[in-house]
Amino acid sequence: MFIELDDYISSETFKRIQTFSEDKETPFLVVDSATVEKNLDDLKNGFPYANIYYAVKANPAVEVLALMRDKGINFDIASVYELDRVLSLGISPDRVSYGNTIKKSRDVRYFYDKGVRLYATDSEADIRNIAKAAPGSKIYVRILSEGTLTADWPLSRKFGCQPDMAMDLIILARDLGLVPYGISFHVGSQQRDIGAWDGVLGKVKVIFQRLLEEVGIKLEMINLGGGFPSNYLTKANTLDVYAQEITRFLTEGFGDELPAIFLEPGRSIMGNAGVLVSEVVLISRKSRTALNRWIYTDVGKFSGLIETMDEAIKYPIYSGRNGELEDVIIAGPTCDSADIMYEDFKYKLPLNLSMGDRLYWLSTGAYTSSYSAIEFNGFPPLKTYFI
Repeated sequence: MFIELDDYISSETFKRIQTFSEDKETPFLVVDSATVEKNLDDLKNGFPYANIYYAVKANPAVEVLALMRDKGINFDIASVYELDRVLSLGISPDRVSYGNTIKKSRDVRYFYDKGVRLYATDSEADIRNIAKAAPGSKIYVRILSEGTLTADWPLSRKFGCQPDMAMDLIILARDLGLVPYGISFHVGSQQRDIGAWDGVLGKVKVIFQRLLEEVGIKLEMINLGGGFPSNYLTKANTLDVYAQEITRFLTEGFGDELPAIFLEPGRSIMGNAGVLVSEVVLISRKSRTALNRWIYTDVGKFSGLIETMDEAIKYPIYSGRNGELEDVIIAGPTCDSADIMYEDFKYKLPLNLSMGDRLYWLSTGAYTSSYSAIEFNGFPPLKTYFI
């Protein structure tokens, strides 16, 4: 396919990234800080009533966290290591949510000792751990969402529980001295189906009503998670459309008594702010009559592109060359046969593409540097620059 740059990044921003990159050895990620800030402002304008908790795992760079800190954003944390990094920047623990439902008891205690009082959960064992290690804290229970089936990067059944169990857990939390605060869900990362939020919000409404009417527990918060899409080859609606529709779902379900609304964005803020710059290492055909070339680059699944697994996320790739196009297979540099990014979905790249040429992977600001392996085949982690 021929990529129109303006569909994914402004020509001004791309030229600035390209100029900055000229003397840098590939592969590396360049993040445009102005784009991050604009995406964040767009989200705040679309959901002016929401509390935003940035999903640190999307891109945990200090530069990103400092920007979020200065913009008054809160933080969705998955580990003690993320917590230490956030707190090291002078961020107050009351701006932190321990959003991982899979956690050791000693890690819960670590968060508690650091001052964190807000915890996600989805199981009885975890509730009991929190009650012992973080007494009196607020908890919110994550429920399963069928909407993940329509997401490009589904979050499957690993997280969450059925609504009836969620109600049992809320009651147990109260009985153990915790504060039942709310319900959370996640419709799957890169969710393009806006209706996914509507379906699960209906379940949340029922949970709120039953807990209040049957046991007198009034929940105060709904955590909608993330899922807002970035701009990849498979197009999605613009953020303002998601904001308008989700706001409508909320007002139709809860009217004037809207609970506190939390969002946990990552991809939608960071995705299109980054360009991953790579080099063509090798071009080959597997036989004299092969219809497709293999394009090997110096970046692959183990150096930041793990979301190409099962060809789930289809990044726009720009070569800067014009001319006749041909279907290609794109693979990474490692000695692992799994390190093939695109084989079934055929990308088209110019026939005059040469070894040593650069490929620009657009919309790669999220879940690339944080997924990059430490030293597989000896390759170092993906370098990141901020401009």
